[in-house]
Amino acid sequence: MFPFIILYTLMSLAQSFPPIAGKQAEILILGSMPGEASLAAQQYYAHPRNAFWPIMTRWLQIPLEASYQEKITALQASPIALWDVLKSCRRSGSLDSNIEADTQIINDFHTFFSIHREITQVLFNGGKAEICFKRNISPYADSNRLNLFRLPSTSPANARMPFEEKCHIWHERINTIIS
Repeated sequence: MFPFIILYTLMSLAQSFPPIAGKQAEILILGSMPGEASLAAQQYYAHPRNAFWPIMTRWLQIPLEASYQEKITALQASPIALWDVLKSCRRSGSLDSNIEADTQIINDFHTFFSIHREITQVLFNGGKAEICFKRNISPYADSNRLNLFRLPSTSPANARMPFEEKCHIWHERINTIIS
């Protein structure tokens, strides 16, 4: 039992990033918590096999090879905002299933939605983000204002769906909202 206590205390709290949102944001894409590769790089969706940026750069019509800052700038110029449900949590590895429930701290959505009044659509990048949001935020959110929808996770752990199918579903949903 003693080695477990040492390992547990050595595991630090993972801290998420600030939101990325332009003034014209209408859609908020929510993940759960950045994985280890993202935390190390201090960039959203930094794992090389995560499908988020390949999907988004196609939709934004910018090169996949664009720099992270160029991707963020393009996102801020679009109707899409990006954030995570969790502000912090304790987790070993990158899997959402390893997030310790009793360590979850939720981001300040009350302030975010009061600043970004045009956001009416919340798209979840996978099930964990949806579960955390609905459990912790939905009871207090303006349910008449927000439409919630789960998209297939872009995580490399979600290998059961081919990239092209994920891409099609993501683009179709975004295009339906903004058209």
